[in-house]
Amino acid sequence: MLGTYISESEKETLALGESFAAQLHGGEIVALRGELGSGKTVFVKGVCRGLGSTDVVSSPTFVLINEYNGNRKIYHADLYRLETEAQLPALGLEELPSPDAVLFIEWPDIASKTLRYRFLVQCEQTGNMTRKFHIEERK
Repeated sequence: MLGTYISESEKETLALGESFAAQLHGGEIVALRGELGSGKTVFVKGVCRGLGSTDVVSSPTFVLINEYNGNRKIYHADLYRLETEAQLPALGLEELPSPDAVLFIEWPDIASKTLRYRFLVQCEQTGNMTRKFHIEERK
């Protein structure tokens, strides 16, 4: 499931996220990089569906962290509004990854010294409905 993928629609992005979910067994942190509108949250919606969640998935931009239930806990954080790394401990992100949970982080760069990502998903809007996703594993 590693590599570069082109999505021509929201439906294809959801399917890509669903397929990616098979890579997740618990304890992983997945970093999502990309500009606004590049498909990060839609990708997470697909992953949640792939992990058996029927919860409504939305961008956590204003609440910072959303939690979803599925075959395992799914945490979805958005660090866009953080200004400094010193704000991270208050969120408790280091405590969230566990053998029965997966953590997704949008705008992860501010936490790159604090958290170790297992996967990095680069998201790019390349056309009106077209998105490019590059998925790599960090070791």
